[in-house]
Amino acid sequence: MITAIREVRRARGLTLDDVARRCDPPTTAQTIGRLETGTRTVSVAWLNRIARALEVEAADLVRLPERPDLPVAALVDREGAWAPQRPEHIVPPALQPGLIAVRVTGGVGDYRAGDELWCERLAPDAFGRALNRDVLVPRPAGRFAFGRLIDREGGRLHLLPPGSGARQQVIADPPWLALAIRLVRVL
Repeated sequence: MITAIREVRRARGLTLDDVARRCDPPTTAQTIGRLETGTRTVSVAWLNRIARALEVEAADLVRLPERPDLPVAALVDREGAWAPQRPEHIVPPALQPGLIAVRVTGGVGDYRAGDELWCERLAPDAFGRALNRDVLVPRPAGRFAFGRLIDREGGRLHLLPPGSGARQQVIADPPWLALAIRLVRVL
């Protein structure tokens, strides 16, 4: 079985040790390295453990002939662009249940017209995960508020809409919010 464990781990900015510690139960960096390189056989149980540690679906870690992965041609930082030392691939994101989207129709703040945001719906007990992140919050009569969640007091959420000069909004007891997790932008 050919896996994309290394590519997904690197795309998430994690070390072998990070993934090993995130596994349940924890394992060693050497074991994760052996599973990545194929020197140790990857069982379904290992695939599921590593997928949970990387917060992806197990299917995202398996290279299938019918699923196109994107080859990485270059790495770029402030020093310039260069070819990777080893072949790398980017695994296209898989849709998760419960995702919703926001489409930006006019530029505001850091967002441009045409941007799409993939958002994960969160229940009130998980709102803390969204602090200092952009969220969509339902309001009465089919309206919404969008902005950075800057504070949470009990059931009251404090949002700062994007753009300069925007005034803070306070929304009381929303049934859910949608946390922006991926920006899709056409260049």
